Amino acid sequence: MCWDISLHTDIEIIKKTFPQLRDERRQLDYNYDYLENVQAITFPKYPILYKDKDSSQLALTEMEWGVLPTYIDDPKLQADRRRNMINVRSERILEDKKSYWYRLRKQRCLIPVSGTFEHRAVKGWKKKVPYFIGEAGRELFYLPGLYQWHETVDEDGVVERVGSFGMLTRAANEVMANIHNDGPNKHRMPLFLPEDLERQWIEDINEEDMPPIFRFEMPNEKLKHYPVYTLRGYPNRPDGKHWI
Repeated sequence: MCWDISLHTDIEIIKKTFPQLRDERRQLDYNYDYLENVQAITFPKYPILYKDKDSSQLALTEMEWGVLPTYIDDPKLQADRRRNMINVRSERILEDKKSYWYRLRKQRCLIPVSGTFEHRAVKGWKKKVPYFIGEAGRELFYLPGLYQWHETVDEDGVVERVGSFGMLTRAANEVMANIHNDGPNKHRMPLFLPEDLERQWIEDINEEDMPPIFRFEMPNEKLKHYPVYTLRGYPNRPDGKHWI
């Protein structure tokens, strides 16, 4: 949790919201206009907004979901640890000044989404029920995250700069606690924010400005939520329709 998000709207809306945005995206093999279900388990590339430290300009680029723990050399151990760095507990970013998240506290990003997914356990049912969760009245909104850059070298010796990010979470509100009611990280939810706090997160804020953002709890009535078709197993619905 949260390991599934979707983006089913025109990515150009982002440019209208942030007109000074610099587009750094590469040509990828998927269509930004309809990303039904992006699953973090494979560390996929995904469009995010971040502020370049050198130019202080807001940019749109693609980064891998799941912060890469560069302090681990063994590839298998690194991948195992990385699965625990897909999400970031917002409460812990400033608590432990020796933590990895504290190091990244100034490297903040926004993750454009149409919604997220979570699974609800129902007593007596073998399988959990997947739900779509979005912000009421918003076709596109932004979840706060932290990011980092690292370098990779391919077999030809070409060095490439690769970004990776983690999504901020908090304790669940009443609606999300009812949906995300099972598992080791139950009663957690993405840090849904109103527009003003989204913009504040991406600005040059001080540490004392961050806790109020972390403590914001989205009111129940501001979230839209409903069951959807299975997110696991079949790559497509048998009836040819979309998941949501």
